[in-house]
Parts: sequence; structure tokens; C-alpha cells
Amino acid sequence: MINAQPKPRREKIRMLTRTSFFLLFIFAPFLDIFRLDLTLGHFIIFGQPWTLGLESFQQGQGDATSAAITLLTHAFLPVLSFIVIIAIIIWKMGRIYCGWLCPHFSIVEIFNDMMLKYLNRVTIWEKASKKTRGVLPWMLVFFSCALMAFVWAFSLLSYLLPPKELIPDLLHFELGAGSTRFLLVATTIFTLDFFFARHLFCKFGCAVGVFQSLIWMGNSKAMVVSFDKSRAHSCQSCDRECDRACPMRLHTRSIKRAKFTCTQCGQCLNTCDQVQADNPDGRIINWVTDKKAQDVDRNAPAFDKKLLKKDK
Repeated sequence: MINAQPKPRREKIRMLTRTSFFLLFIFAPFLDIFRLDLTLGHFIIFGQPWTLGLESFQQGQGDATSAAITLLTHAFLPVLSFIVIIAIIIWKMGRIYCGWLCPHFSIVEIFNDMMLKYLNRVTIWEKASKKTRGVLPWMLVFFSCALMAFVWAFSLLSYLLPPKELIPDLLHFELGAGSTRFLLVATTIFTLDFFFARHLFCKFGCAVGVFQSLIWMGNSKAMVVSFDKSRAHSCQSCDRECDRACPMRLHTRSIKRAKFTCTQCGQCLNTCDQVQADNPDGRIINWVTDKKAQDVDRNAPAFDKKLLKKDK
């Protein structure tokens, strides 16, 4: 049974980071922070045009050497530096982007909570804790998914076409045929994703997520959620609340290989804090690194099989 407790500081910070990044994702093109303007043929970054700097070479001015240097400094080195920095963070902390910044994962958590509230289940593929009465709750969730899907579709379109022209065109129903088709197709796809397959997309369909998981799995000392097996008896009074809290529907107390898609959101830790609120030793699962992280896979398999069997 979960005791009502105030949200830990960690969760408040995560709420701030993911909300801020979600708003940035929606409004970045409208503020000219970042977008690809197809009408101009180049990126806009912080209000300034960003090109490869090859215009003079294309016009027959300059030589191949200067063009190669320009390409190296304007594109290759900045992109490579960004990838290296991100890869180092992922190597040490795993899918931290997913759990703390990713706009799609924010949607996952929003509709997880909404489905649990109105449909008594976190996903439509899980068995409901009790029967949902009538079709109204289903319609409410579905149309909420559709509305959010339209917001996403329009936001993505604003990354490609001038936002200041899109808004009046949308309000006056004067969008072009191409823009209209884009909105219809993208809204349909996102609606199906948000309502039916948002977890499956995070696990198997997101290239960014899979990329992070592969790098993370290559580092046995990376940050991972560890279960204190010496205190396993304290789990007897808990009905797998940490697993139920996981937005990705993972077995929190299992080995690292079974948590390949863990987003490091810390929801399992928050729940364990609440369950063990009266326990002077605190929660039973924690983030660990280095040798303790290596021990998660090294010592856990035999115990985890018994634990998972018990949970079933």
C-alpha cells in the first residue's frame, strides 16, 4: 500500500526539465530558436540562417580546398562534437534524455496517468483493475490523444514551413494541399501511437532511444537501478508497486539486460520511497554506478527468477 508523500526533489526537478523541454519543442520554431525552412532552403538557429557556407563555391568562386575547410568547420566538427558529448552522457547515465527531456516520453506519462484514471489500466493491452463504465471514458481518452496528436503534427509542420504564415492559414482554413495532407497523415499516425502503441514505439520504434540503449548496455559501470537483495523480505508487503509505476512496464528489480529500455525516470524509486516511508532503512532500490552497477547483472539472475516467479 502506497502512503501519500510529497514528491521528492528529484521528481520536481524532472518535472521542470521535461515540461520546459516539451514547451521548447512546441514553441522553438515559432520563436526561431531552431527550424528548417524549406522555403529558404536552410536552417534557422536562434534567428540566424545556418548554411554549409558553400554558396560562393557553388557560384564558381573559391577552390575545393576552401570549400572543404568550410564544410568541415560549419558542419562536420559541430555535429561530431555534439554527438561525442551526448554519447559520453549516455555512456555514463543511459537513456537520461528519454526520462528527463524527451517530449514523446512526456506524452507516455501523461496518457499513462490518464488511462489509469479513466480506464483503470495504464495501457489498453493490460487487464483493467475494474471494469470501465460506458464509452464516455474511452472517448475522452481517445479524443485527448487525437488533440495532442494534432498539436504534435502542427508543431512538426512549423519546423518545415514559416510558422508566422502557418497560423493565419490554419485559422482561415487556407492551408495548401501538401500541408493539409501532412497534418491529416501525421495526426492519424500520432493518434494511433499515443492511444495504442506509445510504449512499443519507445521500446522498438525510436531510433534515438535504441541508440541510447545500445551505448548504455556497452558500459557495465553505467548508472542503473539496483535492488538490495539482502532486504528482499521488505518486498513481501508490497504488490510490485515499483513495476506498476514504471512507465515502460519493466521489471524494476530485474537484471540490467532485462531493463534494456529503462529511461532512468526514477518513478520506481519514488514509489519505493512511498512504500518504505515507515522503514528506517529507506527504499530498497537505488541508482548505482561503477562496481555496484556491475554487480546488478553479476549477482542477480538466480534471485530474479525466483522473484519474477513470485510476482506472477
